[in-house]
Amino acid sequence: MTETGDGSWGHLEDTEYFGRISSTTDYAVLTKENLKESKYATCTQAAHCMIYCTHTQRIFDLYSARAAVLMQMRFDGYIGFPGGLIDEGEDVITGLNRELVEEMNISPTRNLIKDENHIVSHWNKSTKLVLNFYAVEVTMDELFHIEKNSVFAHDYGTEVLGTLRVPLYTMGDGYRGFPNFLNNKFCGNSKQQLLYSLHHLGLMTEEEIQNAVNAKPVSA
Repeated sequence: MTETGDGSWGHLEDTEYFGRISSTTDYAVLTKENLKESKYATCTQAAHCMIYCTHTQRIFDLYSARAAVLMQMRFDGYIGFPGGLIDEGEDVITGLNRELVEEMNISPTRNLIKDENHIVSHWNKSTKLVLNFYAVEVTMDELFHIEKNSVFAHDYGTEVLGTLRVPLYTMGDGYRGFPNFLNNKFCGNSKQQLLYSLHHLGLMTEEEIQNAVNAKPVSA
């Protein structure tokens, strides 16, 4: 019988604990000054980014999508943002741009992410991991290009099982659309990163976000 590896970690064992389910209370926001402290500067770093495009297109001529925000279906069944752990000896920006080459097939000469794209950093006290989050706005043509070419990325089909857009609208029952999307299983604190960025970038108001978070499905 061929060994499938089901139920085992194999070479993923050294890092699998970074992907375990955690509570929002495990994450504390770090300031730029905090990031310079040795407690955080010398620990394991991760970096992820939100690639998005604001636009005025409507879905079914009914719903304002506000923006096209890209996320990923990951190998572990969770939804997350492109990015990952920073290798030893790398700085965060270099590491994140490397991850975008591997996961999204973005040209290695483009260096899409820069320091000014930083949105927020969090400290996971249970895993001793600093999670740095960035957001970069592109044109709709660029976003289409990124989506189309992501299937040719080195990690497509292994680490990344597909690129998806976040439905940033709420449908007639007050639940389907964005509120329903938020009930997916998200990797790490990527749900927090999404909600924080939508508000920080002015794509949704705090009231709209809270309404979506608190929405309940309507029974048949």
